[in-house]
Amino acid sequence: GVLYTINSIIKRYGVNKMTLEEAKEFFSEDKYAVVTSGIEILEPGIGHSKVMMKIDDRHKNALGYVMGGAYFTIADFAFAVATNDKQNTTVTTTSTISYLKPCMTQIMYCEAKLIKEGKTTCFYLMEICDEDGKLCATVNTCGNHIKK
Repeated sequence: GVLYTINSIIKRYGVNKMTLEEAKEFFSEDKYAVVTSGIEILEPGIGHSKVMMKIDDRHKNALGYVMGGAYFTIADFAFAVATNDKQNTTVTTTSTISYLKPCMTQIMYCEAKLIKEGKTTCFYLMEICDEDGKLCATVNTCGNHIKK
């Protein structure tokens, strides 16, 4: 149940996940997400994160809509922020994205939520919303915990 999941997260990550400033510094090395795509971390957390991206022309396709890769990139980065820190490494094994509606606002948000935590694997749901809170896409990701 929920208590088992919380206890397994605390056992894996400890109770002191990175602060916002520490997370921004640590993930500044993710140049594609942070520099190229312009994604910002809003909330790092244990089994949870929230990130945002200001939409501009670099994110749009030939039809003027946000490119599918931008949705995937924000979800992948939210997953990374929720699962990685200086002591823990998790990599994606599979991801599935479902596009529900185009994001028509100037800002896109993504929240990563832990659904299942195991000894070597995890499963997360990422929800991508526009700035009005309307759900635009979901991403399901399975991850594999790597021992350092």
